[in-house]
Amino acid sequence: MSEQDQLPPLARNLNLDDGSVFQLRLFVAGASPNSTRAISNLKGICEQYLKGNYELVIIDVYQQPLIAESEQIIALPLLIKKAPGTERRLIGDMSNIAKVLRGLGLYTDY
Repeated sequence: MSEQDQLPPLARNLNLDDGSVFQLRLFVAGASPNSTRAISNLKGICEQYLKGNYELVIIDVYQQPLIAESEQIIALPLLIKKAPGTERRLIGDMSNIAKVLRGLGLYTDY
């Protein structure tokens, strides 16, 4: 059984009729394998679950160290959800779809 099959129906058939636009910032370290994986995984998740309802900015901390410093980045890759709702931070290569969806507030286990 794939991870996709284990996701609840809400996550598979997400409907964002309220007009929410997810403002996401993904901080990466150059073209490292983890950074490349995180970009690819997150783009796939956004296209599948948030299509047309997200703004994704990818920030390379080597090229823009001041932005990384102002956000107090402690580990990479790091995803920051700025909106909607409370700011949330997720560390890793975004390969665990259920964890990313929970982090974005798109579903819970309970």
